[in-house]
Amino acid sequence: MPQLFTVLTPQQAWSKLEPYLSPLERIDTVATSEGLGRVLVEDISSPVDVPHFPRSAMDGYAVRAVDTHGASEGLPSYLKLVGEITMGRPATVALSAGEAVLIHTGGMLPPGADAVVMLENTRDIDGSGIEVVRAAARGENVIQVGEDMLQGEPLLSRGSVLRPQDIGGLLSVGLTKVYVYGRVKVALIPTGDELVSPEEDPGMGQIRNTNAYALSAMAFQSGAVPIRMGIVRDNYDALKQAVQAAVEMADVVVVSAGSSVSARDMTADVVNSLGEPGVLVHGVALRPGKPTIIAFVGGKPVFGLPGNPASAMITFQLFVVPAIERLGGRSREAGRLELKARATRNIPSTPGREDFIPVRLEERDGELYAEPVFGKSNMMFALMRGDGVAVVPLQKAGIAVGETLTVRLF
Repeated sequence: MPQLFTVLTPQQAWSKLEPYLSPLERIDTVATSEGLGRVLVEDISSPVDVPHFPRSAMDGYAVRAVDTHGASEGLPSYLKLVGEITMGRPATVALSAGEAVLIHTGGMLPPGADAVVMLENTRDIDGSGIEVVRAAARGENVIQVGEDMLQGEPLLSRGSVLRPQDIGGLLSVGLTKVYVYGRVKVALIPTGDELVSPEEDPGMGQIRNTNAYALSAMAFQSGAVPIRMGIVRDNYDALKQAVQAAVEMADVVVVSAGSSVSARDMTADVVNSLGEPGVLVHGVALRPGKPTIIAFVGGKPVFGLPGNPASAMITFQLFVVPAIERLGGRSREAGRLELKARATRNIPSTPGREDFIPVRLEERDGELYAEPVFGKSNMMFALMRGDGVAVVPLQKAGIAVGETLTVRLF
């Protein structure tokens, strides 16, 4: 492998892979109540009107609005009380001129009524009638049939990610099951002679394998099914066998480490040996994460991420998460949580690459500040201490103290 490679901007790198990605053809049928985070395969419209009967928006009295016209404190309208609408039951009383019915919030409006007078605007007369001291307009305090949702009105579109409010809304119109895209399977392959499992005590020159677990959590958070494969040692045949097996069982393959220009790193060679088009990108203009590999083999995207934890997590967020979302059928990428803050210190950078610096956020006199958490790219603790990462744009030579910057929240 050559010791130098041509780097692309993050956007250019993504554009190399994007044309190869399309939603998976696997479709699942799930109970709506279990659908949180799943992605809809089809557009959904309401099968019913909501509400399907006219109902009261508050506690009060169902009346004919015309019977209250001109009512005031000094000259109230007198209405005869002829019954009560109980919750969860159909209205069995029909109103005639000069009559009122006690009604509760959500109760069905009785035939003949076209308004509800609030309790506060009435006075009780020995339980036989009421005085209305403020006139009600027709339709006042009434939720009409279909006012919340009309039958046939669009509810959710294909590619929508189900949120808690979506689940509640779908169940409220009787939709108890939904058709969703199958979850994307992400195989994670940690490589390196120096790795041991987290349960082991590392010897001299050894480190615990944390990337597979951190990246697994990120995949799960993105709606995918992570598959943690065993540690692969620095052996070409072993790595090729592992990647080949991962391509067969998963939708996305992520190799952690093995992406630098070191002669010992073989990921690019292995991927290219498995078929066309192979490696699309080897080198991205960002820090941390410059030696990232983006490839496509056997109809699956394959990523070679740096072994340093911060580099691996940042490049996973930049490239693997969007791939998961595209394969998972999302109509658009999940919105990034970003905000603006002022830098508390100078943040050096080099024009021509994007820098991602972990920062802690703090409020001072009502304004938000970002305190850099500097550290090497292999320092997971810099990420743990931060609330997000500050982004130094491609064209800038750094951020000056007091300058406003963009922070992407974890």
